[in-house]
Amino acid sequence: MADLILVRHAQASFGAADYDVLSERGHRQSRALGEALKRHGGAPDALFRGTMRRHRETLEGIASGLGAGAEPAILPGLDEFDFRGVLDARFGDSPPPGLHDDRKTHFRALRETVHLWQRGEIENPPETFAAFRERVLGAVGAITSSGAETALAVSSGGPIAFVVATVLNAPPETMVELQLQMKNCAVSRIKFTPRRRFLHTFNETPHIDAVTTDDFLTYS
Repeated sequence: MADLILVRHAQASFGAADYDVLSERGHRQSRALGEALKRHGGAPDALFRGTMRRHRETLEGIASGLGAGAEPAILPGLDEFDFRGVLDARFGDSPPPGLHDDRKTHFRALRETVHLWQRGEIENPPETFAAFRERVLGAVGAITSSGAETALAVSSGGPIAFVVATVLNAPPETMVELQLQMKNCAVSRIKFTPRRRFLHTFNETPHIDAVTTDDFLTYS
């Protein structure tokens, strides 16, 4: 069986004007993950990423730690859904205080909002859930049909959680529950054949140990 290593991006910039930029901690996380994968013999033979800056910066750090120089394939289907836009579509001109900069408020609202979005109960979202589903599955299909024996793909919590939920035949609501558990730079592994896909691991962090936990364990 071949391996698909799905990596959530490293810590971005929650609450800042531009979330799509790795923090200094995020840069350290991504390099440390690459070094851990190298120690464990996890060097991929093909690299993939979404189009977002946090995907690019994370993969650059991982590749630096791995010592890998391969040029990645860029797949827009690996991009995160516009969670800020979906929240704004739900709340309009009356958002709850702290919606985009208070973690507790943001993630509580996001859980409820994703469920509404999946059921088609939010008017004029920036992207429908059906369109999100189609593009993510298309990206995974492109990776698994690429001929790679070990493919590493950097994406975001939403697409990775959706892929895991789909492989498990879980209901759509499971996606956001998995997404909100996912750590920065977490690794989820899918074993695949031309006909089947199996979840091998979820949300593992080979770069984190007792010494590095305080620095590397983050969720947003």
